[in-house]
Amino acid sequence: MIRTTLRWVRNGLLTALTLVLLYQVWIFAHVLWWIDHNPASTAFMAAGLARQQSQNPDAELRHKWVAYEQISNQLKRAVIAAEDAKFLDHEGFDVKGIEAAVKKNLKKGRLVAGGSTISQQLAKNLFLSGERSFLRKGQEAVITLMIESTWSKRRILEVYLNVIEWGNGIYGAEAAARRYYKKSAARLSRDQAARMAAMVPNPRWYENHRNSRSYQRRVSLIKRYMQYSRVPL
Repeated sequence: MIRTTLRWVRNGLLTALTLVLLYQVWIFAHVLWWIDHNPASTAFMAAGLARQQSQNPDAELRHKWVAYEQISNQLKRAVIAAEDAKFLDHEGFDVKGIEAAVKKNLKKGRLVAGGSTISQQLAKNLFLSGERSFLRKGQEAVITLMIESTWSKRRILEVYLNVIEWGNGIYGAEAAARRYYKKSAARLSRDQAARMAAMVPNPRWYENHRNSRSYQRRVSLIKRYMQYSRVPL
């Protein structure tokens, strides 16, 4: 009886391990494909569409892919200043940012901050859910390593700016620029770029609260530090 139980446990563990490894292979195959092919959708887009269609079955996402050259350098600088000032220097992880996040999480007694870089945010957007858990953060780290080891910084930023959420059902810089400023992402001014970058942490809330004090404060800080941002060529 004990031997049978142990055999079942062993077989169960081997099956679980095999499934986990197959999932990693599936993810890595997508990462390699997307080196020079653009993702048509992401995990976050699928979740956003499901959320909208639960209220309106005919709802559609607003999203249009544009090449890196068709995105304003002002927006690239603004997003780097706002989200990941060391983007060109690290290999996917900001050690000091992670240390600060760990201290905050320990203080709160739960996972409330992640110290995520642009690469980590992209990994999450492409493949994962928005839930906060240590298991999900572990998978995010694995995907980040895959992306950083195979993509250029330019490609990472290009995909990131084309897939992140910028409001309810609004994904990517082009759709956001046309939604908020009635112009293409290529023509965004410094001020408009800073205002769009300020929305990234909580886009659905900021979409309707762009007059809030916290939003205005973020815009001012981003505009102050944009000049120091280094952008991939």
